[in-house]
Amino acid sequence: MPLMILAHPKYEQSIANKTIVEELKNSSIDLEIRNIYQLNQNYNIDINSEQEALLRHGLIILQYPMYWFNMPAILKIWFDQVFTYQFAYGSKGNKLKNKRLLPSLTIGQPEKNFKQDNSPFLIDSFLKSIKRSAEYSQMKYIEPVILYDIATVSGHSEHEIKEKAKTHSERLQRVIKNNI
Repeated sequence: MPLMILAHPKYEQSIANKTIVEELKNSSIDLEIRNIYQLNQNYNIDINSEQEALLRHGLIILQYPMYWFNMPAILKIWFDQVFTYQFAYGSKGNKLKNKRLLPSLTIGQPEKNFKQDNSPFLIDSFLKSIKRSAEYSQMKYIEPVILYDIATVSGHSEHEIKEKAKTHSERLQRVIKNNI
């Protein structure tokens, strides 16, 4: 069973992330979802609970919106506090070895804004810290599933965003099924 680390600071107001999660809940995939904003009030990460959750699963999905070209603050704090010495790295830090890490994120801007000379390297640079953290922890990094261009300020209706999010969820489900 996969584990989803949901890191959306305003999940209840989200259209895309909420639709993605709801679609996954209604799918045939048995999934544990940990809303780390809800579980760790005021950024007080329950390290033991989070590490125990990671130990129970072979596939970890990070579901979050891109904020200022990065992950939301709580997800960075979660990494800093949960991926600890002798748990995620160090001479005895092999607890995450061979687990798979799959980023799934939403981005308000169009995909073209993340390409330089028609190459995807710009988005890769924003995800490098997650990829390197996975590798340093001896995890297997799975190429991310990304949903672009979902901002209502860009003129997209709620219906259009939900339809894009449903398509993203279908893609995500295929990647999950190939990795469990």
